[in-house]
Amino acid sequence: MSLLHRLASDVHLMLRRPARMQYAALCYRVQKKANAVEILLLTSRDTGRWVIPKGWPMQGKRAHEVAEREAYEEGGVRGKVHKATIGSYVYQKRMDHGLQITCKVQVHALEVENLEKNFPEKGERKLEWCDYREASSRVAEPSLKRLILDFGKRLTATRPKPASKAANG
Repeated sequence: MSLLHRLASDVHLMLRRPARMQYAALCYRVQKKANAVEILLLTSRDTGRWVIPKGWPMQGKRAHEVAEREAYEEGGVRGKVHKATIGSYVYQKRMDHGLQITCKVQVHALEVENLEKNFPEKGERKLEWCDYREASSRVAEPSLKRLILDFGKRLTATRPKPASKAANG
């Protein structure tokens, strides 16, 4: 029976459509005094769950440029986007007609320099800065949770520790 089950599983995998690609920005800032990495989360328009800005490919734009554009449109974010991806995650997107599709999201770090007061989706989402550990606990997708945690730990480890008051005398 296990051979039949395995064969059915293999056929299902062969017939399944590949994941659709999206691009996202992991918007972050570092509170220098506390050496704390914070992540900007926003709510999705449909379900209100905590997410990071992401969107579909755009003609004439590279992946990191799409991520940067989505960060502005969804959260008013301006900053320095990294060209290299920091990882990816997979989630199930519910389309308007009810069908669910698998999406693979390529994530680019974006160091936030400014938040605009007016942006295209203002008022459609809530925005909140969180410590990277808190941000990781708020998002639903397990692979996005790990990506946020790993990114925060890496960034914290590479930053110099703040000097203690006792050491400064």
